[in-house]
Amino acid sequence: MTVLIDPPAWPAHGRLWSHVVSDASYDELHAFAGALGIPLRLFDHDHYDLPEERYADAVAAGAVEVSGSTLIRRLIASGLRVPERDRRRP
Repeated sequence: MTVLIDPPAWPAHGRLWSHVVSDASYDELHAFAGALGIPLRLFDHDHYDLPEERYADAVAAGAVEVSGSTLIRRLIASGLRVPERDRRRP
């Protein structure tokens, strides 16, 4: 059971963002986010978006730093990845 985080490299809303995922369960992911005070509105189907200024907080709380490609591979292998087609909003 591991919470993973990729480097803040995803631009949006004038800042850079990381992704935070669990390779075990959504319950683990939501518990981790809740303990850090990350609002549920930052949950995006299978991950939390985290602004770069909170990156160090997540790592200090136990998130394992991995590359973006490793993060997605681990998420897919866990069976928790939501396919892109299911992420589209009407």
